[in-house]
Amino acid sequence: MVTGLIILLFSGPLFVATFGPVSYGKDWRTAPRNSTGIAPDPDQVSEAVVQVYSARAFNWRGVFGVHTWIATKETDASDYKVHQVIGWQLYRNLPVVVSETDTPDRSWYGQNPEILVDIRGEKAEILIPAIQAAVDKYPYDFKYHMWPGPNSNTFTAWIGRQVPDLNLQLPSTAIGKDYLPGNKFIDTTPSGTGYQFSLFGIAGVALSKIEGLELNILGLNFGLDFDQMALILPGTDRISL
Repeated sequence: MVTGLIILLFSGPLFVATFGPVSYGKDWRTAPRNSTGIAPDPDQVSEAVVQVYSARAFNWRGVFGVHTWIATKETDASDYKVHQVIGWQLYRNLPVVVSETDTPDRSWYGQNPEILVDIRGEKAEILIPAIQAAVDKYPYDFKYHMWPGPNSNTFTAWIGRQVPDLNLQLPSTAIGKDYLPGNKFIDTTPSGTGYQFSLFGIAGVALSKIEGLELNILGLNFGLDFDQMALILPGTDRISL
């Protein structure tokens, strides 16, 4: 039984390490951070935009998980505001929450992002102040732990819980999303459509309409997504059945 559990937990990361889109040994100072062209051009799109992005983490970390962030653009604005947590800010005695004008769809140090949420128009305009308020209330400005949290995915999940109209479904590879701020053991899932029990992001269970059934062991998630009829495995997120 123990052997089977170990195989279940690490077969996905092993597959990603061998065949997945993970780059090793790169220097973060020279790794690409260019726009990937998937965000609406603010010079051509006047409506408000809210987008949530995910990209494989840098270097070997990408075998296990992703980095997530949120981008917002108000109506008629000429640029985007990007909200994310960057752990190495602590090395300069700066808050880890970075909320500033930036390119929303940058590659994450060589890893191309994908869009998890794309909301535009009137609904986006309504959500932007709520998102900013949630960013301002994030409780871990000067605390960061890559595992089990709080980290960049803890931050994005926090925004989702504070703004349930985002209907945010984070990938199972967003390690740290299950770390519940405030020393809570029970809270809503990031999508706001269910509930989860979590022991500091190390172990727990979640059940919701959007996320499905997720079991968390050592920060690695597996389970079933009933909405998409998919198997959830560590390292690989969802595999369609």
